[in-house]
Amino acid sequence: MDLTALFDFLAKGGPALWVIFGLSVLTMGLFLWRLTELSLLGVWRSRKGDEATKGTPSGRVALAARGALENPGFDREMALNETTRVAKLEMMELRRGVRPLELVAAIAPLVGLLGTVLGMIEAFQALQEAGSGADPSVLAGGIWEALLTTAAGMAVAIPASLLSSWFESISEREQARMEDVAVRVFNAVPASAPAKEKAIA
Repeated sequence: MDLTALFDFLAKGGPALWVIFGLSVLTMGLFLWRLTELSLLGVWRSRKGDEATKGTPSGRVALAARGALENPGFDREMALNETTRVAKLEMMELRRGVRPLELVAAIAPLVGLLGTVLGMIEAFQALQEAGSGADPSVLAGGIWEALLTTAAGMAVAIPASLLSSWFESISEREQARMEDVAVRVFNAVPASAPAKEKAIA
């Protein structure tokens, strides 16, 4: 579809269809951005071997936990708080972009429905003005053009909803891995071990 045909199609749906088109562009941008960010965060890197050497979210949490436990100025509770702080930062990075996608999934169908209602109002107003000489084909044309916005809104909302669910599942998976590695690191160090002894060990 060339630009002229695209603009003609958008013009048939009115302002609502333009808004939905903008939401579709936003969805695609968020998708590509999150793919890049998650790849840089290391969520798809191999986890064979030491977690801490793989540059993954769970690896960074493992490094933070070990560093905190080996810090002579930290007791076990402080080490746990520091590990939790790092894990929360990792989770914030993992969940970035999910809320906007959820918002698009909620708004797009409503914008489409609004466009349809407005289009139907215009079609029936034209029918009323035409009186008894109204052409049914004109009314039918107005109705299908109005329904375009509903279909377009759903066509944008469904992928946005699927993407938000997918990204959320990735963040939940990484959260489970971070919790697992943090527990394993803390369990490897006796709770009664003094901080200096832990640092030497």
